[in-house]
Amino acid sequence: MIEMINDLCGFDAYCKTDIYSVKIKSLLKTYGCKYSFAVFYRQVNEDKKITAVLSKLDNDFTLSFTEESNVEELSQFFKIIGYSSLLSDSCFQMNENYSEGAVMVTGIKKEIHASGIVINRYPKLLDLFNLVDYDSVDFESWYVDLSHRIRHNCACAATAEMDGIPVSSAILSSIYNDDAVLTAVQTIPDYRKKGYASALVSEMICDIKGSVFIMREENKNESFYKNIGFINCGKWRMYK
Repeated sequence: MIEMINDLCGFDAYCKTDIYSVKIKSLLKTYGCKYSFAVFYRQVNEDKKITAVLSKLDNDFTLSFTEESNVEELSQFFKIIGYSSLLSDSCFQMNENYSEGAVMVTGIKKEIHASGIVINRYPKLLDLFNLVDYDSVDFESWYVDLSHRIRHNCACAATAEMDGIPVSSAILSSIYNDDAVLTAVQTIPDYRKKGYASALVSEMICDIKGSVFIMREENKNESFYKNIGFINCGKWRMYK
């Protein structure tokens, strides 16, 4: 059975930790159950055990599921309710169009230093937005969401700066308990291959006690993340 949750404890008994559950639980901690644009569901079996958790932000879903999940029920749920996008592990398969890539994870805390830069833990979000150069993303909605996450200790952002100018960026866009999801790693082209991003990301990883996950495009940046300590741990799939 799939049911909507209405309190912050709705996912407490769900024990699986993956990139999707971190994103979902972090979102619940950020917004709670009082907003119509952020809705949360769980699937439970006959023994009342939680077998899957789901989040809906606007009409974008994220799914984390276990081997005990009723996959057919989940598939029917998404077909009936509809979605703009659905992010899940690639093992969740539906007959719909999708893109996919690699998931990587690290628990290694390794300090990497680069001379000439200063790490700014409280960058101006407009500077960060311009540095990352998001495609087709509205700044106001991005700003409201990220700043809300940061205020609730569910995200943090940082830049590496040279002479006061941001040259590299990274965001822990979802933080829950001891784990986090890393996004928006970007460096200005003229400053690449100098170790700035590695120094920035490694420092942010060291602030997280548990695991840090990333979603990586297929065949892109694998060596960069492996050098920091990440390993491949699966594939993500985005249905649209």
